[in-house]
Amino acid sequence: MNLMGVLEISGSALTSERQRAEILASNLANAQTTRTAKGGPYQRQLVVFGTRRAGSARFAGILSGLSNRYAQGVEVMRVVPDPTPPVQRYEPAHPDADSQGYVAYPSINPIEEMVNLMGAARAYELNVAAAQATKSMISASLEILS
Repeated sequence: MNLMGVLEISGSALTSERQRAEILASNLANAQTTRTAKGGPYQRQLVVFGTRRAGSARFAGILSGLSNRYAQGVEVMRVVPDPTPPVQRYEPAHPDADSQGYVAYPSINPIEEMVNLMGAARAYELNVAAAQATKSMISASLEILS
């Protein structure tokens, strides 16, 4: 695999982890949202990653002759709602309480979301380090050639 392909893979991982972090932050922000525009409580969102061919991103023009046809990257394939049912809490004074006094809250565990967010941040950092190491290898290769 050439070094430009490695940069493209790291770049795709950076983009995907940023999107994952945004979804996780949205989940955290809406952990107590009992009413949405669609009706009912906020529904936790999950990110589904998948592979993609190198050259399918914005670097396609630059790497058209250089990209290894077997190199792949990662992308967010889709964002899906968590099928876990809402948590019912007895709060008869709440404006969103049903006739029996129960309020439906999103099934979001803030601790779990924070751990996932820390994982996304760490994966982002690791991909930044990989891209920097690749850039150093490219620079060293150019120095050897000159």
